[in-house]
Amino acid sequence: MPFIIMENIERVRCLIVGSGPAGYTAAIYAARANLSPVVYCGLQTGGQLTQTTVVENFPGYPEGVDGNQMMADFRAQAERFGTDLRDGVIVKADLSKAPYTLTTDEGHVVEADTVIIATGASAKYLGLADEEKYKGEGVSACATCDGFFYRKKTVAVVGGGDTACEEALYLAGLAKKVYMIVRKPFLRASEVMQKRVKEAENIEILFEHNTLGLYGENGVEGAHLVKRKGEPDEEKYDLPIDGFFLAIGHKPNSDVFKEWLDTDETGYIKTLGDSPKTKVPGVFAAGDVADPHYRQAITAAASGCRAGIEADRYLREQGLV
Repeated sequence: MPFIIMENIERVRCLIVGSGPAGYTAAIYAARANLSPVVYCGLQTGGQLTQTTVVENFPGYPEGVDGNQMMADFRAQAERFGTDLRDGVIVKADLSKAPYTLTTDEGHVVEADTVIIATGASAKYLGLADEEKYKGEGVSACATCDGFFYRKKTVAVVGGGDTACEEALYLAGLAKKVYMIVRKPFLRASEVMQKRVKEAENIEILFEHNTLGLYGENGVEGAHLVKRKGEPDEEKYDLPIDGFFLAIGHKPNSDVFKEWLDTDETGYIKTLGDSPKTKVPGVFAAGDVADPHYRQAITAAASGCRAGIEADRYLREQGLV
């Protein structure tokens, strides 16, 4: 049996919080180790990849794969080995002592001998209605994921920090022209990154610009911009582009666990050395919630694998399996 019910509190060996490559992979490994994992899939079942059209950089899909289909494949594999996949969100956690107590948005209480946090990170958007309208049709928050589709085309990157510069430089190696839309009169990036961007021949920085919206019949064809020219003057114009990339940061979905775990200034969960272990024994973090650097499906899956293996080792060391 995957769990025991005691006084309306469910007891599980391995609770995985969040789906996506990290959560599903952790579930595959935990299930194959006979840990009977329970997964609460979160607000966005399948994670950020369900917002992507074609994934071409994940091994095993030589022709590429639709992001939703890829996550459906991961899910089916996890289910095949007996993973208990559930809709729902963990809204409260008490990691003060084992077994750890977590509560869902419907008030269901779960006690878990081990917990794998795979809640991911959410890309920050400008909040424009057009971002949602054109998501997957010219709007992206990952140049590494989607840049290939804009070879020899014209794209724009929103942001002025190190991430935006990195994205712009990556795209500059693929696209014909890259615009950086920067709301301030300067870049916030490190000196090294600023120098590289300014030296790139096909990158043009549009300082003191804001995006008002996007337009296009069959996907993004341009952006409505406004340029500040000193108070109260401003200039509005349309910039023809084929792709619109957001690079204004990510927010790790770690708020529920911050009371118990160490996080960096942005909210990414800190792990111990080169492992998915957190400072709380038996609690592990996998995928984008603990990865401020790569944020790729393949690295998330790899960390999910490690978390599943470490959860099994922990339980065996504790004599719980």
